[in-house]
Amino acid sequence: MTQTDKKVALISGATGAIGSAIARQIAAKNYAVTLIARDEHKAQRTARQIIQATGNPDVRYEIADLSRRVEIQALAARWSGPLHVLVNNAAVTPRTRQETPEGIELQFATNVLNYFWMTQAFREILKRSASARIVDVASYYAGDLDIHDLEFKRRRYHNGSAYRQSKQANRMLVAAWAEQLSADGITINACHPGDVNSQLSNNLGFGGSQSPDQGADTPVWLATEPMGGDRTGKYFANRREERCRFGEDREAAAELYEACLKYG
Repeated sequence: MTQTDKKVALISGATGAIGSAIARQIAAKNYAVTLIARDEHKAQRTARQIIQATGNPDVRYEIADLSRRVEIQALAARWSGPLHVLVNNAAVTPRTRQETPEGIELQFATNVLNYFWMTQAFREILKRSASARIVDVASYYAGDLDIHDLEFKRRRYHNGSAYRQSKQANRMLVAAWAEQLSADGITINACHPGDVNSQLSNNLGFGGSQSPDQGADTPVWLATEPMGGDRTGKYFANRREERCRFGEDREAAAELYEACLKYG
């Protein structure tokens, strides 16, 4: 990771349909962009395509499994230079219940703890780079959260329910993080991207009516335009702030935050 005079953005899930579009659009705004991916071949190909499409040579990648806290910590430890924008976008929707090597249910680890751990790990870097911002890609397809069974150990696992729970959790945790991050000069907001046909949506039984670029529009807007720096702890869709009943339940959000802390 080399030094640059440009603003710097870090995007997770950056080889997927929406993630690669987010990365390309931010690179087109002359940010230095680092992609996070698990597959190095896909990461190389995506970085090359973004450089060719934008003419911006400052596009790099890092390989990490973001369902594992140890890999997130290692990623943050080897980071050098500033970071102005963190886009938490990585998500999975396995059709059967799976676990990480640490024994954590995979959707909860990837879709929820990943965002939480990335915020923890990069907080000081973002603080040193402030003003800075975090954008958590959530969804309007949210609900079903059971604080007493976050990993579907008692409930029958269904990937749609697990995904809905994870997106509710994303929106709650943005509210839980907002006040403390504000003191560090960091804003954090959640958003619904557009409805895009992707492997993730296909696993849930859906297609999609929008292009990846349309899906990336609101996350990129929050990452680069004034609104994302002016507001914090909010939920957005179609470039508009929307009321979020999950984030408004501050007691539940605080309970979820504490539950996530127990995972290390």
